Amino acid sequence: MSSALGRQICLFSLAALGFLVLSNCGKASPTIIPTQEYALSFLALGDSYTIGENVELNERWPVLLVERLREQGISIADPVIIASTGWTAADLLRGIERSYAGSKYDLVSLMIGVNDQYQELSIKDYRTRFRELLTFAISAADSKPKHVIVLSIPDWSFTPFGERIERPKVSEEIDAFNAVNREESAAAWAQYFDITPTTRPDVFDPLLFAEDGLHPSATMYSQWVDLVLPYVVALFASQP
Repeated sequence: MSSALGRQICLFSLAALGFLVLSNCGKASPTIIPTQEYALSFLALGDSYTIGENVELNERWPVLLVERLREQGISIADPVIIASTGWTAADLLRGIERSYAGSKYDLVSLMIGVNDQYQELSIKDYRTRFRELLTFAISAADSKPKHVIVLSIPDWSFTPFGERIERPKVSEEIDAFNAVNREESAAAWAQYFDITPTTRPDVFDPLLFAEDGLHPSATMYSQWVDLVLPYVVALFASQP
């Protein structure tokens, strides 16, 4: 969500060195965890949902996806993550400009737009910027659009925090933004995953939310991975 709702955190997980966490909150020095060599690489682009605000490092959905892929016998490196809490589509474009080193990846994920909606930014501008991000993602995936996975925007109005706002209005706006990223993904032949229904539970379950009452817990992130995993396993199984 917005920077007012969560601390700014940037995560750049270097494939050759493991996870390097950079925090703007005055915490301890960054931690580097060495990793072995892997056959495949993964770049994850987004905002607080990709960085995993208020969950542990190993509970973020890109990390959970890698763990599940390895369980399937797929040799894939720790995700390289370019994301931060509070980022809009424009912020992500700037983050990529600052951080992207030109590498090509076997898998690229893109999940962005909740802060555009929250800040009441133009949906027309969002379409333009999302299209730019999708073009970049495909390029980073070595011009293979099927190796780009796009996740829809979660509905934060169904969180404990969301009880304070006008839920139908927020849900309607999120649907409108998701219509844009779905259309652009289809036009670019990227694979789209509608995870939004998992964020609109029929019955409130506190286990689905992190301690801040706003962001998902590892339980909800695992549900997203359940949706994405079969496609990615089949994608890599089809490679020579």
